[in-house]
Amino acid sequence: MIETRLSPDGRPQTLLAFESYHCGDFKLSVQAIPGGGVVLVMAENGEAFHATLDHDAQDRADLLRISYSWDLMLGSGRLAIERPEHGKMVKLMLERPRAMRVADVRAMTREPGRRLMDRDVEFFAVSDRVEPVGPTPSLGGDVPVLGSDRYVSVGDLRRGDLVETLEAGLVPVLHAVRRTVPARGSFRPVRLRAPYFGLRHDIVVAPDQRLVVGGPEVEYIFGREAVLVPARHLVNGISAISLSGPPTVTYCQVILPRHESMIGAGCPIES
Repeated sequence: MIETRLSPDGRPQTLLAFESYHCGDFKLSVQAIPGGGVVLVMAENGEAFHATLDHDAQDRADLLRISYSWDLMLGSGRLAIERPEHGKMVKLMLERPRAMRVADVRAMTREPGRRLMDRDVEFFAVSDRVEPVGPTPSLGGDVPVLGSDRYVSVGDLRRGDLVETLEAGLVPVLHAVRRTVPARGSFRPVRLRAPYFGLRHDIVVAPDQRLVVGGPEVEYIFGREAVLVPARHLVNGISAISLSGPPTVTYCQVILPRHESMIGAGCPIES
């Protein structure tokens, strides 16, 4: 996975390049090209594998999340481009994908002198499994969510548990999900501080976690009682701050019947 800012002048970008001689002649290159596209090239012992995925350059997003995955047992792979700030994604399914050896992954991550990385890249990361793409869990596991009679940590909620919602009262949890991701870039945790936003105490969320914000000012500006605001837009160094710490973070979330809003530590939050 690579997360990067696009070049403001539209220049080609070598997002990540690596060359290894541990187990044969292996080369990796991921490039962003003008006009809206990403090119992946993997070569080993004279054999090359490449894939190209276009994205809409007119609908320009500052941030791209590019992921390449493979499953050699199934003989399939996937190249995907996500726009975390716009909630959009394109993907390309691949046949007979090329894999990376563990030794090459270690060299690429531990030996900076062996790789080339564009200055606009926020981070790159490697997982030992095929990671999902699309909407991702966005609540710290200890965020308390109001249930039928008490608050329960969202990380402890399971299918069938009841949670209190703004729109429909008590509703059942259809599915509880969690995911560990790099604590960098668009995944970097945000601490929302009490008593702002109606919180009873601080909670930690992902930048894309949305809060239900209402009041006279919201109604005046937007013409409606409440709006959904991503946590990243609330970061101001006082009521909401970006956190630094361990290299990874685990987020949780629950799926409700009609995408209802829950009560997290006293604040309405999106499920």
